This record gives sequence, structure tokens and C-alpha cells, in this order.
Amino acid sequence: MTEQAIDTAERPGALARATQGVLGAPIARVEGPLKVTGAATYAYEHAPRGTLYAAIVGAPVARGRVTGIDDAAARALPGVVAVIHDDPRIPAGEGNSRAMPSQGTDRIFHHGQPVAIVVAETQAAAREAATLVTVIAEASDGRFDMTGEPVQRDHKLGFLLAIDIGDVDAALAEAAVTFDATYETPVHFPAALEPHASTIWWDGEVLTVRSSNQVIGGARDTIARAMGLPPERVRVLAPYVGGGFGGKTGVGPEVVMAAIAAEKLRRPVKIALPRRDTAYLVHHRSATRQRVRIACDTDGRIAAFAHEGVAAQNDDSAFLEPIPFGSIPLYAGAARRFRTDLVRLDLPPTGAVRAPGEAIGTFAVECAMDELAERLGLDPVELRRRNEPERDPTSGKPFSTRRMLECYDEGARRFGWPARVPAPGSVREGDWLIGIGMAASLRGNFTVEASATVRLEADGRAAVECDMTDIGTGTYTILAQTVAEILGLSPGAVDVRIGDTNYPRSAGSGGSFGAGSAASAAALACEDVVAELARRMNAAPGDLSLHDGRVTADAREVPLAELVRGQPIVGHGRSKPGAQAKKTSQASHGAQFCEVAVNAITGEVRVRRMLGVFDVGRVLNRATAANQIVGGMVWGISYALGEAAVVDTRSGRFVNPDFGEYHVAVNADVPQIECHFVEEIDDAANQAGAKGVGELGISGAGAAVVNAIYNATGIRTREVPVTLDTLLAGLPAA
Repeated sequence: MTEQAIDTAERPGALARATQGVLGAPIARVEGPLKVTGAATYAYEHAPRGTLYAAIVGAPVARGRVTGIDDAAARALPGVVAVIHDDPRIPAGEGNSRAMPSQGTDRIFHHGQPVAIVVAETQAAAREAATLVTVIAEASDGRFDMTGEPVQRDHKLGFLLAIDIGDVDAALAEAAVTFDATYETPVHFPAALEPHASTIWWDGEVLTVRSSNQVIGGARDTIARAMGLPPERVRVLAPYVGGGFGGKTGVGPEVVMAAIAAEKLRRPVKIALPRRDTAYLVHHRSATRQRVRIACDTDGRIAAFAHEGVAAQNDDSAFLEPIPFGSIPLYAGAARRFRTDLVRLDLPPTGAVRAPGEAIGTFAVECAMDELAERLGLDPVELRRRNEPERDPTSGKPFSTRRMLECYDEGARRFGWPARVPAPGSVREGDWLIGIGMAASLRGNFTVEASATVRLEADGRAAVECDMTDIGTGTYTILAQTVAEILGLSPGAVDVRIGDTNYPRSAGSGGSFGAGSAASAAALACEDVVAELARRMNAAPGDLSLHDGRVTADAREVPLAELVRGQPIVGHGRSKPGAQAKKTSQASHGAQFCEVAVNAITGEVRVRRMLGVFDVGRVLNRATAANQIVGGMVWGISYALGEAAVVDTRSGRFVNPDFGEYHVAVNADVPQIECHFVEEIDDAANQAGAKGVGELGISGAGAAVVNAIYNATGIRTREVPVTLDTLLAGLPAA
């Protein structure tokens, strides 16, 4: 097995020698035909014989204790097989895993917390019966609003420790120019199109879970712990997942409760969360309050930078939104302060939603930079250029690669950014006020331990196996391209087998680390195969050329299938972070530009065009990478103009937990969006040379929209979403 801590600056690897020319090409998704024809089945579509259907019964109050459950009416309903609430594993799980409360407790941490599961012969019967179960609870006064609740500074939550370098307060006191403003963001739901669903059955002594899940290796471990089983007796399958956005990174309570039902009844059990239940059983992004302070000279050179925020979590969970995560390496400034404080609320758990930290932290910081640029009389792009650091300004480490300046320049050129930005409110087309805005993007890069197996079959085809998932991100395609590139094959000659915990364990889909980590493991597995081919050619691996199914060395050319000699050649690869991950500061970067039109009478906002230029290391597939970036930019439009989950502060319930009133961007809201790349292979990042893509597009996107709205109207808003009521009073017609 080829196993190494990734450090390709010292060992270039097989990709550096590859000549097939398919990696990076915008080839169509290899699983695309299965999806568009309906042949790709998802978790809820799997239907073993004798399947039962389940529904969750939730707590009727947001804080208190369960004192009793009356299930007589539910049990009497025709078709109901069981109502389960007396198993000590219900509520089941661990507080760190999605929305699962602590195991074996009667304490209520939030409204809708699962306390029972109903199982019936049909989905309709299960859901009707769930409404007939009466949960008797002893209610306590709840905490539902961050305003007025005590703020905890000395807490142990989250992975991002507070950073305090230099004397920020002194720098602010002495600076020629200072900026100090507070920004607010609301609760966001990870609103994936495919519901959170699982089909669960026993295959002999193995509990098999077909689930809509992003990280199935971790899911297997969680389910095994909750069920009291060794991990080898749990198998999780997720060959196709219809989106996740962080909401499917963990295992929810409905999965374990359905597994308990399948165990007790010895029949397959299927469950899918209705959209309104998803708000309570899947974690959300916390609302935040953020203070940005900047000290600089009259030329805009930053001396001190502080980004401090407050986020919420309930009493049973350990995640905390890392608000300033994207700000830490973004701009220069000797004195620096970054921290996230905690407020405890009696709401469902907050958790990692797409680009935790950066998605909403960049809104505050990038709007602040625009406000500061205006105060200084500088172009917004120029202010950012003047504060581009040469090294990581917080850690002092060199950047692995960083092409932020090229992103600014290329983005401005392609967008047509003017030499002088028009004054706010000065450009008008009839009833429409026109404005432009921009923002920087940053997403930290990680390589996570991952394994893969590559088989070169007797017929010259190849297969790659790992438990990686494809949540619409293009995993099938980029793994096929990676193996094809190294082994000199067409992508169509590579079979990709993923989404099964029986395969080697990978990073899973999340944190924008999946593609780079899994592709690196596959590349290392290919090195095993290439080494064996070299041995059979009596040559060194570095002297081999693999192209179009043929192997060349020392002027000899042999068909690949002939070298295999009737028996598969198997390679194993395992990637993990290496020395360069500790020695360098790694991130993906970008610049986003936006033009909006705001109706001067009604306040309606239309995004007319949007363009971004991004630095993501090696682009593994230009089509799937652009798809991910554009999807993030659409989400930025969405949270700038519409998305906000509203909490009823009397009860702890969400007012709008469905797509009818939780307003996500739809086609009519989205213009043609352009995505461009400035490509530089990042050899320090991983074997593939690729950095994170999936979460970069949302970072800065919302700020670019809000900055454009200000330029159009002269109305500065420090909260999102920017709705009609926030603009009407300040419009010219008013």
C-alpha cells in the first residue's frame, strides 16, 4: 500500500508525469444519464420486501421534561404496527451528531425533539398516527432570543480558539482612521432538495442503512455506538445523495430510531422527514451578531483588525459557528483579534451549514471593507489590494499558493469594473437605480485522511473504490478522471464505486475537503499500479508513459491489457495531511463582482449580473467545479435577499420551516452567472494539487450583492436579508 503524509513538494507523484490530458477537462458527469433517466435510486426509493414506514413524534414544548406518553389512540389506528418510546436508546445518539439529543434522557432541549417513533404499513398511516400520540411534558421557561441572554466569553465550544495578537485597543485609539460597526445575520437552514431519508434493514447479523448522508464512515460509527453494535455489523450505503449543505454530515435521531424499530420488528423500516420536521431534526446555522473594527492610516493601510461575534447553541451540543474563520488570513494588520462568544438558547442544535464561518463572516467583513473604502475615498478593490498580505498575517506562515491579486485584477477586467465607481444613487434607468459591488472570497483548505483502492482489470479497464459520496458535487466524475489521467485511459474506461462502507474509508463530502482528499488517495493507489507496470516493463516508474491504453518505456510500447497478464493489478492508497499542511497557510481565494437594479418606487431588488474569479489550485473538472462555485454564488444571492428562518420567541418554534415561507432563490432571482479560474497547482495542499471548491462560492457572494445595493441606493444595510421594508423609507420616491 502506498501510504504517505502528503508532501508533493518533495515527491511529485504520478499526476506530475501524466499525459492523458483528461484531468481538468469539463467532461459531463459520468452518472448523469442514470440521474436524468431515473435509474439512479436514492435512499427513500430503495424498497426491500415487507418494508414498513415510520414517523417521528416530537416534544410539544421547547424546554422541560417528558413526564408521560399516551399512545393508545395511535396504536388503535388501522395499519399501525408499533409505537416505540420505551427503549433506553430513545432519544438516541450524541449531542455532537446532527440533531440527536443525549441518549437515555427525559430532558427536552428544543421543540420537536424526538421522543417516540410510530411504525405502520403505509407512510400515510404512520404520519397520521404520529399526530395521535400525546406527549405529556412539564414545561420550563425557554430562551429563544439572543438579545438579552448572557454572553459567555469563557467557553470551550467549537474548534476555533480566540486569537489576540498585539494591542488592538491601542492601535484603534491611535489610528488616523477607525471603523466600528455591527452586522447581523439570521438563522439559515441547509435546505437540500432530497429529504433526509433512510431505508434500514437487517441482512443476517448486519444492520444495513441506505441513507441520504454525506459522510458514511462517520455515520456507521455513530449508528454502531447508538445501537450498541461493533462497527463491522453496520453497513451504510449512499451511492446517490441529493444535496446536503452540511445538514447530512451527521446521523439524525430518525435514523437510529428507525434502526431500533427494524431491530425490534425484524422488518425493513423506511423514514423520510417532512420538510417542516427538518427544521427541528436537522441542525441549522446560528443567527449571529458581529462587530468589525479596523484601524488604518489615511492611505488605507490597516494597523489593527478585529472581528468578534456571538453565535448560539443549545445546552446539549458542542458546535459553535466559527464566525471569523475566513477573516483570520484575509487582510494585513499587525494587531489582530478574532473570537466567537456563546449564547445558550433552547432551540434545535446549530451546526455546520455550507461554509461555516466564512459564509456569514465574509458578509460582515466585506461590507465593512466597502464602508471603510468609501470613508477613505478609495476604490473598494484598491483598498483590498493595499492590504493583501505577503504571508499569513496571523500565523506568519507562507501561503502555499495565493492568487488573490490576480482574482481582483481578472475579475475587474472581465466585469468591466470602472476606474471610478459611480456615487451611490447616481445611476438610474427609468424607475430602476443601478449599482455595482464586489467582495473577496476565502475558504480554508484541508486535506483529510482518505483511502482508496484501484484495480486494473484483465481487460485493461480500471475500477476505483472508496466510501466517498457524491452529493451533486461530481465525485464520480473527478475520480474517473484522476484514475484515467494517471493510467492513460479514457474516463469511460474507469468504473467508480463509492457510497458503501464496505469500501475503503474516505473523507466523505464536507468541508470542501472531499475531492482533494479522495482524489489524492486514488492517485496514490494508482502509483502502486504504475509501480507494478514499471516492474513488468523492466523500467523505473518515472520512465513510464501511459497514454490511450498503452504503456511506453525505453522506446518499447505495450498495450496495457497485455501487461496485466490476465490477473488484476491492485493498488491501495492512503492520503493524510503532511508536513506542508503544518508549514503553510492554505486556502482557496476569489473575488466576486455584482450589478443590481433596485426599483426606486417599490424597493424590489434584481441581481442583473454576477461574476467571480477564483483560485482553487488544480481544477479537477472545470464544469463540476464551476457548477459548485455558481451554486454557492446563487446561495449568496439567496441569503442576501431572502433566506431567514424566523423564531417565535414565545414558543421556540420556527414560523417558516418550509419552502412556502423560507425563501430560497429560484430561477427568476438568478441572472446569468460567470465563473472563471486562475489555476495554479498547489503541490503543498495534497497529491492532487487541488484546494477546496464547494464552499468558496458562497463566501463573499452575499456581501457583493449588499454592497451593490448600497451603490445603487445610498442605503447602507448591516443586516441580511435586505428586504423591501429595509429599503422603502430611504428610496427617492419616499
